[in-house]
Amino acid sequence: MITASIISGLSMGSMYALLALGFHITFIVSRTVNFAQGSAVMVGAVLGYTFCITWGLPWLLAAVLTLTICALYGLAIERFLVRPFHSRGSEAWLLATVAGGLFIDNLVMFTFGKEPRRFTLEAVNHRLELAGTGVDLMQLIIPAVVAIIVISLVLVQRYTHLGKVLAATVQNPSAARMMGVHVNRVVAASFAVSTVLAGIGGLLIAPLVSVHSDMGTLFGLKAFAVAILGGIASANGVVMAGLLFGLAEALIIVYLGSTMAQIVTFSLVIVILAMRPNGLFGSKTLVKV
Repeated sequence: MITASIISGLSMGSMYALLALGFHITFIVSRTVNFAQGSAVMVGAVLGYTFCITWGLPWLLAAVLTLTICALYGLAIERFLVRPFHSRGSEAWLLATVAGGLFIDNLVMFTFGKEPRRFTLEAVNHRLELAGTGVDLMQLIIPAVVAIIVISLVLVQRYTHLGKVLAATVQNPSAARMMGVHVNRVVAASFAVSTVLAGIGGLLIAPLVSVHSDMGTLFGLKAFAVAILGGIASANGVVMAGLLFGLAEALIIVYLGSTMAQIVTFSLVIVILAMRPNGLFGSKTLVKV
């Protein structure tokens, strides 16, 4: 029981970490976040189901098409819901991204339908014996995929020209602009990456849960809580917080039941942030005046 809970916790924690990294990326680049991140999870799952199950496309082609549309979704959010407000110093992008996510949720509800659907893929629809416990293959695939993505992001940041452009934009957008960096494009790309990560999350979690139009809401809330808990400016902190959140949630379900899981986990988040306002792994930002 405990072994199964730990495996499940690491799987879901990896999911939360992946989604929270999307919040982290847009925050460090533009000091904004995409509150439609949860809807991007849903879009990834629904499009994956539509392409793969309804249309019968090969899963790899379905994944490519899904993530391409998710990237375009992120670009649209940045261009129409964030940039017009942020460029004028307005915080209205907060409400605009929330509204955009709700719009997409309802659009999908009227087109895809309200009934939950099972996204069954024969290639991964297996149960394995691990330490005497039966686990779904997807529960092992999710942490592995997320680990590969995190390592890839680190390598891109450290060893590529794109990583240097990103670092320059993060450190000093004005100086980067004078050096010829198209800051708006970098910001737009960060939103595209954010929604692609959410789309990957949707594709990964879809075989384990029911696919429906409001499935991303709770995932988005938990991911944002994880981002704040880990210190949203710290990538390492966000990943660690995601794993801890997932493990805590799984163990609470074992000992207290699923009905108490949300109450206890979010109560713990509130208590921790009350004691550490910058998150478990965050630090205070010094402002020179």
